Amino acid sequence: MTGQRTYGGISADERRAQRRAALLDAALDILGTQGIDKLTVSALCTGAALNERYYYENFDGRDAVLSALFDTIAEELAAALLSGLHTAPDDPRAKAHAAITAGIHVLTDDPRKARVALVVSSATPELRTRTTHTINAFANIVAAEGIDFYGLTEGDPEPVIGFRATYLVGGLVQTLAAWLQGDLPMTRDELIDATTDVFVLLGEDLARKIRR
Repeated sequence: MTGQRTYGGISADERRAQRRAALLDAALDILGTQGIDKLTVSALCTGAALNERYYYENFDGRDAVLSALFDTIAEELAAALLSGLHTAPDDPRAKAHAAITAGIHVLTDDPRKARVALVVSSATPELRTRTTHTINAFANIVAAEGIDFYGLTEGDPEPVIGFRATYLVGGLVQTLAAWLQGDLPMTRDELIDATTDVFVLLGEDLARKIRR
């Protein structure tokens, strides 16, 4: 064999990735507009315009679809946060505001993504655990970026940094969920500004305490 067969210049792996992406796009649409009860193999394949065998080529059940879609959104969110953070002016409020704006826009420019995140976070015990791990991963990003920005060192009280980062990320998740459900009478810009205030307040306060 000389390698994978290609059709129209597209390899077998590329075609499989395209089919997987089409199935996840269909899952996003179903979950974001109809709900988890409508997420069936038949509906997914109809939405992706694919034969059912391609579903089983990529997934072994509904939880696998939910996990893959959740991870895809989380990866997009992380990339947006870091891009906003690293392109903002070298000022704590500017950086926090840029990162928070980018993240909230990912989840609200396409409301289906926020609905998926909320659905997946409570769908099954396994997915709830996955959500917790994802929140911890984002908290680690916040902690690492804070350590870098404020020039903290290995001797600093990292458990306290981790605590504040987890508190901020977990609090934002709950606040965003409440806002999406209409429980917080704020505009999106007001939500972003208020969130920025909290992140900067806790970040600056911790940096001052560590430097004493």
